[in-house]
Amino acid sequence: MDLATALVSFALVAGLLTIIPGVDTALVLRTAVVHGRRHAFATAFGICTSALLWGAAAAAGISVLLTASRTAYTVTRIAGAIYLVFLGVMMLRDARRRRGAEAEDEPVAQPGSARGAFTRGMVTNLLNPKVGVFYVAMLPQFLPDSVPALPMGILLALIHDVEAMGWFALLIGGVGLARRWLTGGAAAAVRIRRVTDAIAGTALIALGIRLAAD
Repeated sequence: MDLATALVSFALVAGLLTIIPGVDTALVLRTAVVHGRRHAFATAFGICTSALLWGAAAAAGISVLLTASRTAYTVTRIAGAIYLVFLGVMMLRDARRRRGAEAEDEPVAQPGSARGAFTRGMVTNLLNPKVGVFYVAMLPQFLPDSVPALPMGILLALIHDVEAMGWFALLIGGVGLARRWLTGGAAAAVRIRRVTDAIAGTALIALGIRLAAD
């Protein structure tokens, strides 16, 4: 396989996998609805940064431990599951608080910093062992013999990141349009955010439990 064929083939596979709904999509969508574009893009950049780290680690052979060692995979999987459940519980807590604020017509606390959103996105992906397993399984199939593994792995991870950021940008833009059409004042905005928190929180808890039981 030559370089051009490897890049195009990987881009097609990674692009298809990018648009499949998962933890990353749920987290970016929830952040876009609840905290707005700035925090959503920060979350997306955090996710893509961790994907780049996973890709570099896989190319260097580090994350092969996840497939070679059952213990390493199990520890990472349980840590990721606990973190997802934690995020879900925090979202359900926020939904409950917004319900009280909506009923009492009280202001809701302002969101944290964009740096916090970036960290949340990065940690979520770093603690997802399936991302590492994906790169360990996929990268060797797209590494030409004439190209060093580490630079090629980083290049492929960058391609994946570009596709992911494009997809996240479409999602965030769509949420922005929907918010302008659907939010009819502060009370409606709080209601939409509460419902989004409840749905995203429940989804993340379910994903965390599924990851732990996988």
